Amino acid sequence: MQIDLRTVSIEPQRNTFDHLARRFGDKPASRYQEGSYDIQAAENLHYLPTWDPEQQLYDPSISKIIMQDWYALKDPRQFYYSTYTLARARQQDTAESNFDFVESHGLGEMLPAELRDVALKVLVPLRHAAWGANLNNTFICGYGYGTTFTQPCMYHAMDNLGIAQYLSRLGLLLGDLEALDAGKAAWLEGAAWQPLRRYVEDTMMVRDPFELFVAQNVALDGLLYPLVYDRIVDDFLSARGASAVAMLTQFMSDWSVETRKWIDAVLKVAAAESEHNREVLQGWVASWSSRAASALLPIVELALGADADEAVGEQLAVFKARIQKTGIAL
Repeated sequence: MQIDLRTVSIEPQRNTFDHLARRFGDKPASRYQEGSYDIQAAENLHYLPTWDPEQQLYDPSISKIIMQDWYALKDPRQFYYSTYTLARARQQDTAESNFDFVESHGLGEMLPAELRDVALKVLVPLRHAAWGANLNNTFICGYGYGTTFTQPCMYHAMDNLGIAQYLSRLGLLLGDLEALDAGKAAWLEGAAWQPLRRYVEDTMMVRDPFELFVAQNVALDGLLYPLVYDRIVDDFLSARGASAVAMLTQFMSDWSVETRKWIDAVLKVAAAESEHNREVLQGWVASWSSRAASALLPIVELALGADADEAVGEQLAVFKARIQKTGIAL
């Protein structure tokens, strides 16, 4: 008996989901598109919020920013759950290796006492600021609109929780439990930390999710991470022999550069939507960044002393140049 084998091509009856076909055309969709677009709950919500019956459960009108299509605020990294967790898992492996290397080689004990003291004074209290960033981004995810905007905010929230944990581990490695207690006391009572603490607590009262995005992710993080992890850790501590601190904070340095691409993309699209949006964003960025710079100045002084004012001024100029590239004039 003779058997003939041949290849049969079976054409699919549909290439993607209907809602993606309406947006992108009848063609295979990427995993990012499947996990991000047109999945915002918008109908059949059954009840109004008891705490504010005037708004819908998911209501874009609670923000002053007006978008014809909130899904235009896409993430250029195209993070959905799988790609996000894979990216962070690789960074977690690197961070664990760095902590193991510093601990196993006794690099923490080799640090000059004055540099270890500066690292603990500046970095450990920041775990409380990172916890505030976690809460704020969780709020943005809960009350913002459009999954391409809210989804990366939840990833951002979990990243900040991880940063708080890394800073806690740094404190334990370099100063044991006493360093964590001292960091908490400084956050609650230290004069240098009260402007930043006030800033963080005030942002928790902001009810416009996009303004909170600006206050936390644009203004505060846009100044804090370059000042602390570039100016203080890399330029000041590492140059004086405390490169072990840079190893322990590598995740924060890499993370701030990566997430900046997403934050700037969101600002650029929102500002280009209308003159109204541009004016609102301009006011928010100007007021919150000015306040963030003032709040960070006494913290930078803990490390740089009299040079802190110049460092903050230079970084503020860099920040303004970055924002202007998004189409927002300051």
